[in-house]
Amino acid sequence: MTTMIEKTTAADLERMPDDGFRHELVRGEMRKMSPAGSQHGKIALKFALLLMRHVEERNLGVGFAAETGFLIASDPDTVRAPDVAFVQRARDEEVGDTEKFWPGAPDLAVEVISPSDNYTEVEERVVDWLQAGTRMVVVVNPRQRRVMVHRAHSDVQVLGEGDTLEGGDVVPGWRLTIAELFA
Repeated sequence: MTTMIEKTTAADLERMPDDGFRHELVRGEMRKMSPAGSQHGKIALKFALLLMRHVEERNLGVGFAAETGFLIASDPDTVRAPDVAFVQRARDEEVGDTEKFWPGAPDLAVEVISPSDNYTEVEERVVDWLQAGTRMVVVVNPRQRRVMVHRAHSDVQVLGEGDTLEGGDVVPGWRLTIAELFA
């Protein structure tokens, strides 16, 4: 006798009542995420503000906050929610406004490591983003005061407080000094 284990879908996640937690769906498995601490929130907001100032001045695209889910795989479904995300204008216009999860990966996904995160989970998130087509994944490590920039599985740049993150072709013209992020 074969036992079927039913996977949760993105539609199930959208219908789920608010229980005060953030949830992600990873290959059909629901994962509850603890609320972030204050340091995490400060850094994520500062990153978003510095990014969006540049993006809006140049009409480069749209930014998304931590509550935004991105449907990055189907059957089984995966819905991830980065701490900060950016989608270039042409891609956003193609999709248009939607009340559902954004269909596809953002061009830029930012993950701020919380004290409750383990590095295996963070690495899993990076791999999921890159496999889904995210062109730049930025992992901010507040404890070590450094930033890891992933543009591909084998293209990882580690930046310290004396370095500058550049948006390249993902966010043209954008530069962020790492010291400013942690100031």
